[in-house]
Amino acid sequence: MRTEGNLKLRALMAALVSTAAVLASFASFDASAQTSIKDSKHNLGSTNSTGTSKFDGTTEVCVFCHTPHGANTNVSAPLWNKTAPTTTYNMYSTGGSYSIDGTEATVGSVSLACLSCHDGSLAVATMINQPGSGGYDANGAVLAGSWTNPIADGGIDPATGKMRAGAIQNLTGDLRNDHPISIQYCGGGLTGSGTTVSGTCVDADFKLPATKLVNGNQVFWVDTAAGTTGQREKTDLSLYTRSTGGLGPMVECASCHDPHTTANPTFLRVSNSGSGLCLSCHTK
Repeated sequence: MRTEGNLKLRALMAALVSTAAVLASFASFDASAQTSIKDSKHNLGSTNSTGTSKFDGTTEVCVFCHTPHGANTNVSAPLWNKTAPTTTYNMYSTGGSYSIDGTEATVGSVSLACLSCHDGSLAVATMINQPGSGGYDANGAVLAGSWTNPIADGGIDPATGKMRAGAIQNLTGDLRNDHPISIQYCGGGLTGSGTTVSGTCVDADFKLPATKLVNGNQVFWVDTAAGTTGQREKTDLSLYTRSTGGLGPMVECASCHDPHTTANPTFLRVSNSGSGLCLSCHTK
């Protein structure tokens, strides 16, 4: 009986150790999977702990881009707290690439939101609705405060509050040396209805996107290996449509970048290890 009891006790202890190991692995996975804008370079306020540009005018994180009230509805980004840039952009197609297909529209959609900081024309702390009460200005105003920036090759210029001149993050108005945006995915030719994509890509070297109807709007995305096929997720590559023009799904800045995550370098939606991001769309 003593031997049998010892065996049972050992079996129970082994089971407990195994369960603890599994729970620990889940905890470890969850911790590594947790990503937050608070821990990224897009936290521009005084709570920034990344060693990059920091602004002492506010402890808030989201206010540099979003506001719960009085948002700019002329920019296709949720509750946008900035005015749109008025820069004239030199687009990718003007570089004369022989491989470009499809219509390249004027910069708009969510890309205009990204460029409100990343073309270097506006001070990054420009807001429509500043923190607290009494700080609303439909034309936008720069929040009072000072910048520090220990990084020499990027970030915000403390003297101007704008993206530092010459930094790779400052795209300027010349977009010829950047991946094309505001351009039809796969050269155009696609429409959607319900969960069905119709038409044929003008450029056959692309994967077909997925689609579904959301709140009466036909949305498109490219499924990635990081997500579940047929289900739209943050790790999928978003495509955007224009309210006019019938251009179908378009590639914009936020197709490849998610400004709210630190899961991958440079805010990429999926890792580009082995060109994984590129090959999510391009069949090369």
